[in-house]
Amino acid sequence: MRAEHEAEEAAAGTGAGTGAESGAGTAAGAAGAAAGAAAPDSAKSRRFPSITKDTARPEGHGRAAPGDALAARQWPMLSVLAATAVGLLLTALGHPRIGCLVMGVALIAASVLRRVLPQVGMLAVRSRFTDMVTYGLLGVAITLLALVMEPKPVLHIPFLESAVRFTVR
Repeated sequence: MRAEHEAEEAAAGTGAGTGAESGAGTAAGAAGAAAGAAAPDSAKSRRFPSITKDTARPEGHGRAAPGDALAARQWPMLSVLAATAVGLLLTALGHPRIGCLVMGVALIAASVLRRVLPQVGMLAVRSRFTDMVTYGLLGVAITLLALVMEPKPVLHIPFLESAVRFTVR
């Protein structure tokens, strides 16, 4: 199965190596080696081509770690999901401000984790910059909404009352 997959990748020019390089001596590996030998040297490179013809593998791809380490790599995503679940539970139990604050802080922490850690598993969805900006902006927005939430808002924004009164009449 692996040799067939590598032969397909080698034929497409995006593979992580041919069957001959990985030590697979099957017929499919030999076919992949023949396809790799016919391709130019740039096809053997692990770098992505300047003009992409296919979807790039995500950063959290399974080949980056052995099979037993795959679950251990997901701790950033699991911690953000756990904090979000706690926030949702608090909101459902009648503490919406605290629940929203927990969810906002969880997203801000996701942004920080995406910046500082080299591998974050499934927390990496897009490019590092896009993930950081998306998680950060959503976290700040949810946190601000929690702080201006009625009754007794913690943060008073002067134009907010007139804007709400204008739109809700």
